[in-house]
Amino acid sequence: MMEEFIVRDFLGRIVTIYCGGIATFKGKVKECGNGFVRLEIVQGRYTSIAIDKIITITA
Repeated sequence: MMEEFIVRDFLGRIVTIYCGGIATFKGKVKECGNGFVRLEIVQGRYTSIAIDKIITITA
């Protein structure tokens, strides 16, 4: 359900994802599936975040 929400509302957009403490990630949502969201944080550099660790996502 969360994957569908992220794909529908945030795919291709620049977002900030907060996972608690100092864990904040900003980048363009490139894909979402298998329990992870993948962000392009800098051109050609990516990070993957487990969806169950996301507290907030904003665009």
